[in-house]
Amino acid sequence: MTELPTEPATSSEKVAGLAPRPGVPVWRVGKPDAFLADATATALAAVQEIATDQNIGKHVGVRSEGVRCVTHLFECKLPGYVGWQWFATLTRLSRSKDATVNEVGMLPTNDSVLAPPWVPWAERVRPEDAAAVEPVEAESDVVEPVEAESDD
Repeated sequence: MTELPTEPATSSEKVAGLAPRPGVPVWRVGKPDAFLADATATALAAVQEIATDQNIGKHVGVRSEGVRCVTHLFECKLPGYVGWQWFATLTRLSRSKDATVNEVGMLPTNDSVLAPPWVPWAERVRPEDAAAVEPVEAESDVVEPVEAESDD
């Protein structure tokens, strides 16, 4: 039996022509499961449960997440989500011909508009924010009568 590496690959190493992704052991990244890769209809049906047909675009691709686990990607047409993709992650048991939907949702791409990184309050406060502010004089609470103009 072949011993599997336990360390992630360096950036120069490749497995089956695919670059390793952060957080995924190199031996888990490989060719997608053929049965699950062909289950585009199952993945589309899963995405249609959380989005309308008009907000789902064409099938962008499929990527391997590990042994018998793939993610199908679909174009997102929601206004305000340019560059985002719908995804459906499918899996199956060994020797099974039934695809199971694990997760559905949206993922950003490199072209997506994202919120800026969160900065803790202590780092956001500027010195001028902490300086004492002179109180502003409040306007008088006394109401003075004013004569109404007539249209005569």
